[in-house]
Amino acid sequence: MSVPTTVRFRRALTAVVLSTALLAGATACGGGGGGTRQEELSAASMGELAALAAAEPAAAEADELAAATPSPSTSAEKQKFAKTRFVANAGLAAGATYQWIVKPYRAGKFKKGAKGRTFALIKAGLAGAFAYNRLKAAADNAKGDPLLSKAMAPLTAGIESLKGLGTKLRKGQAGDADISSFDDVISSVKEAGKSAGATVTDKVPSASQLGG
Repeated sequence: MSVPTTVRFRRALTAVVLSTALLAGATACGGGGGGTRQEELSAASMGELAALAAAEPAAAEADELAAATPSPSTSAEKQKFAKTRFVANAGLAAGATYQWIVKPYRAGKFKKGAKGRTFALIKAGLAGAFAYNRLKAAADNAKGDPLLSKAMAPLTAGIESLKGLGTKLRKGQAGDADISSFDDVISSVKEAGKSAGATVTDKVPSASQLGG
């Protein structure tokens, strides 16, 4: 099966995003003169950046391929399919948010002078954009199940409020309120899913999972 043009474009965009992120890190590492603090470019950092940069295009590609799959025929099948996609997308959003935004923020990784701050912010920025897009996809999936759709309807504005916070995180401009916004929206989406019989569990995007 040939690869759709939009998918090829997303893959190219991924390479550009990752190159930009690594260039920013290299600049930070190269500023050792004059007492400027250096940040080590570790294999772990490279792996996490690669996973995050690949995450959104890979998830979008999965959505595109799923859309090309024959649709469920019965109402029950459609609702089950909608819940499955909702759980998958919401789980990825939750996992990325906790792993690369909430946890490092609570650990003080985003504070000026913190060791590894540059990479922590780059990862948080990519995770923020990824989580927002996966939550949007989850909200769209929810429309296929009446109960889930009703539970998710009040959360639309909250999800939309996360748009642009990825950039804010990357620039080191996010504060307590911004981190709380991500945390609160994720918690609300989990509660909505649980109330509709679609329990969401955190699933951290990995290079092996998303790079295939």
